[in-house]
Amino acid sequence: MTAFLGECIGTAILITLGDGVVANVLLKDSKGNNGGWIVITFGWAIAVFTGVYASASASGAHLNPAVTIALASIGDFPWKDVPLYILAQLLGAAIGSTLVWLSYLPHFKRTEDPALKLAVFCTGPAIRNSATNFLTELIATMVFILSILLITKPEMKIGALDALPVALLVLGIGLSLGGPTGYAINPVRDFGPRLMHAVLPIAGKGSSDWKYAWIPIAGPVIGALIAAQIFRLL
Repeated sequence: MTAFLGECIGTAILITLGDGVVANVLLKDSKGNNGGWIVITFGWAIAVFTGVYASASASGAHLNPAVTIALASIGDFPWKDVPLYILAQLLGAAIGSTLVWLSYLPHFKRTEDPALKLAVFCTGPAIRNSATNFLTELIATMVFILSILLITKPEMKIGALDALPVALLVLGIGLSLGGPTGYAINPVRDFGPRLMHAVLPIAGKGSSDWKYAWIPIAGPVIGALIAAQIFRLL
């Protein structure tokens, strides 16, 4: 139960701060409106730092099925606990995105573009091409997971002291590889909020773009597995 709550709370913090900075930049009449990509990437880095630091002692701070699956694939995490961690991460992502919606309720009403409202919750491509979008998510997550495994070597476990380098890593990925797809690099970071976008009574919302939703799930998972196998060879 401690690990479940740690993953849930840590992921909720991650998404609240991460989706929150996107809302601040994109939604009409917010004080951070039009703050730009640099603000978003820094906000997500701080979100990762806070979520990891807050949950490290309770659960190891995976906060991401790609991390959980990668660790399990190299024998550093039990497969039997993978579903429990992913469920906790998904629940935390749903809670976090709901908190963002509640915090920015008047701004969702004032924002006319449905695409901007969707972007607060989940990722989408700058140029829509399934093959290249998938490849981008795979590469970005492969770099992310391999770097995490190397940062935390030899323990191969994310701890509180690893929160800062992991946050800087996410900042770097956002600045370098985030342009094509918005760098999900985390299946529940995209799926949980996208699900809440579909469910919540958001004023003037459009489609939840489920046709794209498989990419930020499959790309990160496969990228994580490739990274784990590369790490085993080192």
